Amino acid sequence: MAARSPGRFLAPIALAATITATYLVVHPVLTKKTADRPPVALTSTQAAHHAPPPSSPSTYTVKAGDTLSNISAKTRVPLPMLETLNPNINPNALQTGQRLRLRR
Repeated sequence: MAARSPGRFLAPIALAATITATYLVVHPVLTKKTADRPPVALTSTQAAHHAPPPSSPSTYTVKAGDTLSNISAKTRVPLPMLETLNPNINPNALQTGQRLRLRR
């Protein structure tokens, strides 16, 4: 009977060690990022309507390279709300200088 190769046993051990080391390095970084963020408190009206806070601007002027999803992230207005407030815009053909409504 032929002797078994040590690689047959070492490969799974090396894989498990690599996965464990990656977890130990990445986990504290991810935990720290989520712990550093302050909690967001929404009123029941804001949570129900997904509306931006009243102090935010009511319009946004499109800049070069903007997309509707980028504008949504910058202004913190959900994408469906932007589309509802601006029914006559084409999200695939935004033009620089175009003004979008952000709230009612």
